[in-house]
Parts: sequence; structure tokens; C-alpha cells
Amino acid sequence: MSPRAGSAGPHTLAFVESPVQLLNVLEWAHAHAHSATAPSAVAEPVSGAGSSGATDPVSGAGSSGVTDPVSGAGSSGIADPVSGAGLTLVVLSPNDPMTRGQLRRMAELARDEGHQVRWEEARGGTTAPFHTIGGLAPLLRRARRIVMGDPFSRYVQLLLTITRARDLVVVDDGTATMEFVAQLARGERLVRWHRRGGRPGARDVIFAPVSASARRRLTPSNRRTVEVFSSMPIDSAPDGVRVTANDFSWTRARFGPPRITKSADLVGTSLVETGVVDPDRYLEAVRALAKAHGATRYFAHRRESTDKLHRLAAETGLEIVRPDLPLELIARRGPIGRTILSFPSTVVHTLPLALVGTDVRVAVCDIDPSWLTENASPRAQGFLSGVTGTARDVHRLSSVAAV
Repeated sequence: MSPRAGSAGPHTLAFVESPVQLLNVLEWAHAHAHSATAPSAVAEPVSGAGSSGATDPVSGAGSSGVTDPVSGAGSSGIADPVSGAGLTLVVLSPNDPMTRGQLRRMAELARDEGHQVRWEEARGGTTAPFHTIGGLAPLLRRARRIVMGDPFSRYVQLLLTITRARDLVVVDDGTATMEFVAQLARGERLVRWHRRGGRPGARDVIFAPVSASARRRLTPSNRRTVEVFSSMPIDSAPDGVRVTANDFSWTRARFGPPRITKSADLVGTSLVETGVVDPDRYLEAVRALAKAHGATRYFAHRRESTDKLHRLAAETGLEIVRPDLPLELIARRGPIGRTILSFPSTVVHTLPLALVGTDVRVAVCDIDPSWLTENASPRAQGFLSGVTGTARDVHRLSSVAAV
């Protein structure tokens, strides 16, 4: 448990629920802190590669392999530096063990950067939300800026109804950021892309007033500024929303460069777990992709089920790796394959940025429409195709069905 913020309250209060969100808060803070110091680009590190950070899928153990940071300065066009003393990171911890483990590792890195971290067991029982919200209310009322990783989160939306902050920042929570900005521009209710098309459930109806209030607060006004800090391609930002590019300069300064192996690595996805892709079709696609490109390792998504991963290992021969940090950091530390294969996901946008200056090639394979389940959202195929089509600096593969 980290120290609590002082009585004056933090200048900036950040809420995260996943390791990637926490990583992107660190990237945002780094960009803000360095924007006021020098206009030059962040220098590439010269230290050697660390360990892979890969963990055993059963034990979950892993080593850090963190190298010394290399000084450098970047420019994001933002003239409001953020010091460690002014930023408090609030982890609204989920129950999933893999996510919790990665969050704890990321929290260690955040403390190393001088930030305060407040760990909240926000889902630790029926009364946990009341204790969490009650304890955070004084900080929310005093904070001048709120940073959030998931504007779709009901927890975050509820917390937004309490704050008086004039500056709101949304950092990437993967490809969902593109959908958030598009929905905000169209004035639609905030709904995750893979849930669109279905009828709202009872909880959705009950929570609708809070969600509507959060959408209004996330709309810029004379009294409120809104920034989106993203590595995603965003073309439809509403008027008044400032979009700032995340180029992963903190990651590149803090880790690597990596040692590159001769083989290929495959990145897993949770599209089966979210009900978008049929599990049997997914297994066939992974087997075909690994065989065609000589992949030897499969980096599991933190939400992938143990049963599915055991089946993948048994039927494909791939080494299943459970990373202890977000893949951007794992890849930057190395060792990493010369080719990284992925289905449409956030990493096809972020890995080329994290690995800029290396010889690693990122390749993305489209999701064949025949892989989708009957329950998949009508927008699923279009959204996934958009994720692939808008990715920069990646090699686009034909559908595995044709391999």
C-alpha cells in the first residue's frame, strides 16, 4: 500500500484499471514533464537488452530485467509539466489475477518514477465500491486535473460525477479509444464496440443517467478542457478536444534496445473471451499462422482463459508465455522475434512505436468473417478491419484461411 496523498490533495489524479492504462499514464506524464524542458526528440537508449520478462503460464513468476533510463527530452506541445509530487495514480484493482499481477509490476515502475500510487480494492466485495468512492471523494473534489484510462468504465463514470476538475484527460485503453472519440463526436451514449447492437440490459438502463452525465463532462466547454493522449489514429475528434500523440518515448528511454531473435512471435487476443470469435476457428487460425511463419512463442493476452491456452499449447506446439508487463515493455526489453504476428488489436499500433529504430517487423492478420460468432456485434467486422487498415508501419497479411 502506497502513501496517501497529502492534505492539500494532488494536482492531478489518475484512475487506471489495467496495466496498459497505467503505462499510458506514465507516457502522458513523461510527455508533459519534458514538454517544458527541451524541444529535441527523446534519445534512443544505449544500454543492452534486459530479460524477456516472460513468465511461466502456471507459476506466473518472472524477472524484471529493467535497464537504467537514459536521459532525454521530448516535446508534446503541452506547456504544463507534471511532477511526481503532483500526480497520484489510483489503481481501481480488478479481480483477475493476471491483471492484478501486471498492475502491481507497473505500480512499482510508477513509484520508481516518483509518482504516488494508491491501490484500491475497488471490487473486493459488495461494500467495496462505497468505501472506495467515499475515500476518494475528497481527493476528487480538490484535484485540478483528472486522467482516466477507460471512459467506458462505470466506475470512472461514477467518479466523474464527483469531481470539480477543469481539465480532463483520456489516455489510451487500446483500440477502444478510437470508438470513444467517435461516439463523443456523434453525441452517442458511451458503449464498448463489442457490445453495440444488442439491447441494453437492466444495469445499463439504471446506469444511463450516470453515463449521460459522464459524456457531458467529457465534452469540452468554456469551463472544461478535454485532452485525448493516444497512439491510435483519430480522425473524428469533436471540436475543442485536444489530441496529443503518444509516441512511447518513456518506454524507449526506459527499456532496451532489445536483442532480436531469428524466429517469429505470435501475440494472442481476447476476442474469444469477449464472444466475438469462435474458439475452434481461432485455434485453427493460430495453428495456420504459426506454421506459415515459423512462430515458436505465443504471448498470451492477460484475459485469455487457462483452458484455452492449454489447448493452444497442446494442439499447436507453441510455447505459451504469460507476460508480467504490457507487451510494449516486454518487446522493448527483449529478446523478441524478428517478426511479431498479431490479429487486429492495439499492439499493431503501439509496437511499431515502441520498437522504432529496431529491425523488428510487425505483421497483422485480418479476422475472416467466418470466424465470428452468432453473438458478435454487427459492427465487429467493420471495427476490426478498421483497426488493421489504419495501422501504420505494419505488414498486412492475407487471411489465414487462404494460407
